[in-house]
Amino acid sequence: MMRGRFISFEGGEGMGKSTQARLLAKHLEEHGINAVLTREPGGTPGAEAIRELLLHPPGEGWEAEAEALLFAAARSDHVARLIEPAVQKGSWVICDRYLDSSRAYQGEAGKLGDAAVRQLHAIGSHGLLPDATIVLRASSDQVAQRLRERDGDETDAIGGRDDSYHLAVNAAFEAFAAEEPGRFHIVDGEGTVGEVHQRVLQAILPILPEQVG
Repeated sequence: MMRGRFISFEGGEGMGKSTQARLLAKHLEEHGINAVLTREPGGTPGAEAIRELLLHPPGEGWEAEAEALLFAAARSDHVARLIEPAVQKGSWVICDRYLDSSRAYQGEAGKLGDAAVRQLHAIGSHGLLPDATIVLRASSDQVAQRLRERDGDETDAIGGRDDSYHLAVNAAFEAFAAEEPGRFHIVDGEGTVGEVHQRVLQAILPILPEQVG
């Protein structure tokens, strides 16, 4: 059986990752490709339990080191129990966030360093990387509007951090894409949902099956 593909969506808060991941999975299914839509942290019962701890932490919350360890633990379970088995069976896994979010949030904005996050990934998930990573980019005004529509007055422990933290996150994704252009594809997230979806398809056209491209 032919191995499937693994595609991740990355970017800061309010970029439209979840929507575009869902649209890509739907597009693949409509063209006869089995697609598995998942998210991080989460995707398996164990990883979803860790997600709740991360986004709604007990007490005073987690220090950066503990946060990184929790993300790595959730990802390890996710890779072992969902991502790798699905890809081995020929499915396309479409993931809303993956390793590069940990690199940006905990490694860069949280100042743990990229090497530490990558080392945790090597131990917990055997260094598995996506075949393609879509980084969505949008203006601050459009992002603010999307966040208001999505969250209202509520936010989680990570999304609610200050502007300097999120600026560091966005800068990190840009840097990752510049360093590894073969895997990363920066996609303009401005405009309608349909317009962005078409840009996503164009970005990953080289790896799409003939019946999809």
